[in-house]
Amino acid sequence: MGRIFGTDGARGQANVDITPELALSLGRGLVTLLHEEGQKRPSVLIGRDPRWSGEMLEAALIAGITSAGGDAVSLGVLPTPAVAHLTEQGGAVAGAMISASHNPVGDNGIKFFGPDGFKLSDAEEERLEEIVANDEADRPTGTKVGRRLRDSAAVARYIQYLVAIADVDMRGLKIVVDGANGAASQVAPQVYRQLGAEVVAINCTPDGSNINEHAGSTYPDVIARAVVEHGADAGISHDGDADRLIAATHEGVEVDGDVLLAILARQMHLDGTLAQDTVVTTVMTNLGFKRAMTDLGIDVVETRVGDRYVLEAMLERGLNLGGEQSGHLISLDHARTGDGVLSAVRLLSTVRSTGQSLKELATVMRRLPQLLVNVGDVDRDRLEGCGPVWDAVAAEEERLGDGGRVLVRPSGTEPVVRVMVEAETEGDAQVSADRIADAVRDHLTV
Repeated sequence: MGRIFGTDGARGQANVDITPELALSLGRGLVTLLHEEGQKRPSVLIGRDPRWSGEMLEAALIAGITSAGGDAVSLGVLPTPAVAHLTEQGGAVAGAMISASHNPVGDNGIKFFGPDGFKLSDAEEERLEEIVANDEADRPTGTKVGRRLRDSAAVARYIQYLVAIADVDMRGLKIVVDGANGAASQVAPQVYRQLGAEVVAINCTPDGSNINEHAGSTYPDVIARAVVEHGADAGISHDGDADRLIAATHEGVEVDGDVLLAILARQMHLDGTLAQDTVVTTVMTNLGFKRAMTDLGIDVVETRVGDRYVLEAMLERGLNLGGEQSGHLISLDHARTGDGVLSAVRLLSTVRSTGQSLKELATVMRRLPQLLVNVGDVDRDRLEGCGPVWDAVAAEEERLGDGGRVLVRPSGTEPVVRVMVEAETEGDAQVSADRIADAVRDHLTV
């Protein structure tokens, strides 16, 4: 058996890569792991997004957990961060979320959380893979077999928690919410309405087949058009499992994760709540963000791409705010993972408390034109030692000077090298990206 877990749990095509057999084995293995950690009859919370294959995988995962002597508590359809929060707050020793996040309906995945609400550590995932590979789980009998339980009040408790975080009245604020026909379809509109906002909900009628289908945070043009159409003050868009947020101004201008992070960082800096006056981002964060933070007196810590690495840096340094351009924002004072609805609550609270529109708040940074070129059919493993490519990179970095930035990296999953260039103008970015991409093709093509 190959490696099961990637940077964000196990994910792939449902019933091909992520099979019921795998889910059952992971359920049995998780209970064995928890037994090794001293839990005699562990209770595991299970949530899922609404895609069709989720029911199949949930049934298998529950069978595996109960087969090994653990109790499985079904939470139903709710966001990924809700499972993390409820695991931490509810006394369970682990949580599991069945979702492929922003991926299409044919995919699915499984990720696990520990009793603290954080995802399992690398060491725990590696041990779980060993248990699964060697079929080490016990087979108890009689009353030592686990049971399936249901928690029908989980969604209501999570909504109550999110509403309590906001300390402002949002009456008079009209927003459009795009739920991606996913896990936030019920939760997000209810949260914003309970806070007093007038809510227009779009793509909030999941049928199991339409999750992320031309909807949600990966289609920001949808929320941008809807805000203008409905004459709203702002637009809020989530992805399939609601751990992301992308917004739109009343004029239909996209506000991505970089800008959202900058808005929250500035407000926390002014409030004196930004730990060490430092924020964590990834190497893909726009150069305009870093310039804005420097002007505000806020330090920036940069990590590899992936919320896992953002979180690691936050924990290592004792920081409380970080995020990615994709809209995956982590507020450690309130949550243990990225939470799109929580991020929206904090954003809308900032709008109300400052009296500024989202358009005005978004002027905190000027985004530099950013161009990403994916060069395919190349040997990504040769990139590190390919002198001519790095000579081309150095030449373009010298040409751009302080007015731009170049990032070249191999894809983690495809035979692709990604070339990202930022510059003062789109033309400059295009010229540099083309030159570097040509060097990659010339020297790394298979």
